[in-house]
Amino acid sequence: MFTLSDIPMFFINFFIILPIVTLVHEAGHVCVARLFGGKVKFCIGTGETLFHIGPLEIKRKYFMEGWCQYEALTYNKTWAHVAIYLAGSGFNLLVILILNSLMSANILPVTLFFYQYAYFSIYFIFFSLFPYRNGEGKPSDGMAVFDVIRYGKAVDPID
Repeated sequence: MFTLSDIPMFFINFFIILPIVTLVHEAGHVCVARLFGGKVKFCIGTGETLFHIGPLEIKRKYFMEGWCQYEALTYNKTWAHVAIYLAGSGFNLLVILILNSLMSANILPVTLFFYQYAYFSIYFIFFSLFPYRNGEGKPSDGMAVFDVIRYGKAVDPID
């Protein structure tokens, strides 16, 4: 049952953990796009821009969403685009596995924070890979993979 004592964890989940999960996800897209020689720009949040750190833009509503845009791949092949679209979820899964390994080895404590991190990461992975288009017609990562394989076209920006 959700009680008043859950309110602090609610705020931690939505204002700290979820943005970290989003950042890890977008970092996956960025790293793999750069691996294939792409120029990358990515963003955490929506609304007015608070600040930039290199190609990363942080928006006022930093806890709401993220996106990554890439162009000019040196290796502009279908499989490269597929790898870029899948990399966000791959990074989320990799971080979950690393955290679980560190907790199993008693290097990190088993805490609700890491449990919630894994929970939101799994949520992110599921909805990123589920093929759909949002209300603005932008594809999920799963739909973008489908589009690239079926039609041979990349879609920007990726979420």
